[in-house]
Amino acid sequence: MNTATTLKEFTILLVDDREENLISLEEILETDNRTFLKASSGNEALRYALKNDKIGLIMLDVQMPEMDGFEVARLLKSNPKTKDISIIFVTAISKEEQYVIKGFEEGAVDYLQKPLDINVTKAKVAVFERLYFSQQELKKTAAELDSINKQLERFVYMVAHDLKSPLTGIIALLSLLKMNVEDRVVEQEEVKDYVDQLSAASFHLSDMITAILDYSRKSIEQQKVEEVDVYDLLQQTTQLMFPPKHIHIRINKPMPVLETKKLKLQQVFQNLISNAIKYNDKPTGEIELGCDDKGTHYEFYVRDNGPGIAEEDQQHIFGLFQVADHTTKADSSTGVGLNILKILVEEQGGKIRVESTPGVGSTFFFDWKK
Repeated sequence: MNTATTLKEFTILLVDDREENLISLEEILETDNRTFLKASSGNEALRYALKNDKIGLIMLDVQMPEMDGFEVARLLKSNPKTKDISIIFVTAISKEEQYVIKGFEEGAVDYLQKPLDINVTKAKVAVFERLYFSQQELKKTAAELDSINKQLERFVYMVAHDLKSPLTGIIALLSLLKMNVEDRVVEQEEVKDYVDQLSAASFHLSDMITAILDYSRKSIEQQKVEEVDVYDLLQQTTQLMFPPKHIHIRINKPMPVLETKKLKLQQVFQNLISNAIKYNDKPTGEIELGCDDKGTHYEFYVRDNGPGIAEEDQQHIFGLFQVADHTTKADSSTGVGLNILKILVEEQGGKIRVESTPGVGSTFFFDWKK
């Protein structure tokens, strides 16, 4: 038997009004991964089935006083909670077609004739055990797909909403600028203010589109492995981000030279540095980039003196659509960026985490294999 299967618990409900038959059936079917429940009447069997949602198979005697097996099966199949449990009828009555058909009509999936053939009984139960675990996997997969579909629905809604917001702002600012230019002479400082706002909105829109594309490409994008001087990479990355004058970025030495996928490492750093700049609420923003050699991997960090992240938010900010509550600065993020970082870092066999004190700042740590 498959090793993975034997490790999974399979619960069988045995139903027979004779104790010796229950004992005999358990002895025939006993294995390390099987749990047996024994009922000596139809009413007791129904109570077990309604209370225990782990039952994978019912071995049901047909000839019982008060309530026979056919009636028990009919009641089980009429209840939504128990209707999907597989039933094998165990009977000493005639093998004539009418009895067999009646059993299947009441919901049985198989028939065993007394006296039982031990090998046939073991083989049939093994088949239903495998079927049970296959059904459980299908249910799990269906639930995961349903969850993914709901996430995608929410993702599409949030993306559409967030893309519309900066576009609306850009259109409004352009219209306002056009009206002012047509109606009067516009001061240079006023034009600069409009342009700055347009630029900020455009960059925000570009960042969102980039994050969405990264997310959609993450499983198919194949990037070459190349030699990367991390210090040079960080110098280039920070310069191209054009940080505001009040933001000071320090790159601590030494930094390693890696054989890795450059774009993936750059994406992680760029997102963390961008967030550190974006959310900084201090008159002078300090961002520190560093690295510690951990033997099998490097642990990089991005430290800032920004608003910090509340302890309750630190537990879930790397989940899809999760956004920290930055009380000092409004955030229109879709909550996609940090989830992408988590995926990129885990592809390297590492982890990403955050240490933060509200009002003092945050440090994001992530592993990168050598």
